Amino acid sequence: MRNIEPVSTIMSTNIITLKKGDELETAELLFKRHKIRHIPVVNKDTIIGMLSYTDLLRISFADAVDESETEIETLVYNMFTIDQVMAKNVITVNSDASIKDVAMILAQKEFHALPVVDNGSLVGIVTTTDLINYLLKQL
Repeated sequence: MRNIEPVSTIMSTNIITLKKGDELETAELLFKRHKIRHIPVVNKDTIIGMLSYTDLLRISFADAVDESETEIETLVYNMFTIDQVMAKNVITVNSDASIKDVAMILAQKEFHALPVVDNGSLVGIVTTTDLINYLLKQL
């Protein structure tokens, strides 16, 4: 197995992002519409945080109520902002970081996604799913 390949070969470059001022309802819609679990929060091209679907589930009753009971979810979402819920001080990697180094960070830190940043700008995101798919291709 080659472990010197850069993460740029497996990262996603079609990145869905949020801004700090966006609504949590917007975030939930993006998670569901795009079938993703992590969304970088940006100020222009600079990453300022990471929001995961798990972060939303922690503060909502999304899975605990009937599909028709959206008022509860909306009320809970209105009590928080993306800035309050997102992870801050996000660890990032460069697009030339090796896949092995990225895998080690994800394993040690128990993250499931890492933003890929070059020259201060968000250029991609790599997830544990990307790593698993890469490993499956190697077998």
